[in-house]
Amino acid sequence: MGRRKKGALRKEEDQRLYYYVDAMKEQLDYKRGLLEHSLDASEDMHFDVQRAEMLYSFLLREARVRHERKRK
Repeated sequence: MGRRKKGALRKEEDQRLYYYVDAMKEQLDYKRGLLEHSLDASEDMHFDVQRAEMLYSFLLREARVRHERKRK
């Protein structure tokens, strides 16, 4: 009984992680577009894009690790 609950919880967390990965990808694309189209981009804008890239890569790496664990 506890195993089924654990599996359901893991599935819910996986879905939440995939949602965050998709949301961060959209946000990153939006920020890159703003940076690309701005005439005078500030340092803050560059830092926002870098921060979004790092967060997206972290979430993507975590999703890959969770996927590999699930396959074993």
